[in-house]
Amino acid sequence: MTDRKKELREQYKAMRPPMGLFAVRTLDCKKYFLMTTPNLKGKMNSVAFQLKNGALPNRALQKDYIEQGAEAFVIEVLQELEYDKDESKTDYKDELDILKMIWEEKLRETGAELYR
Repeated sequence: MTDRKKELREQYKAMRPPMGLFAVRTLDCKKYFLMTTPNLKGKMNSVAFQLKNGALPNRALQKDYIEQGAEAFVIEVLQELEYDKDESKTDYKDELDILKMIWEEKLRETGAELYR
């Protein structure tokens, strides 16, 4: 393996994609499906693909999506979570779970319904 290939491989391993919480929500902001992930862009693309192909595991959301159409929904980042300054930390599951609980409470206070 060339030095350049090694360097590129190391750079790829060191990349840290944006992580956080995103929502699939109705345009009227009455129903939300929340999901946390260590890779926002990748997971958002995956959920959009699943919705379009009728394969999202959340049956209630999938049903509404089919009935109301794609134009009735938006997928958006609600909050990004910053990486710790400690470079050795790789597991952010607890922080992501707390972030989701905070947003669930915040949305319930506004009267929004959450897909389960």
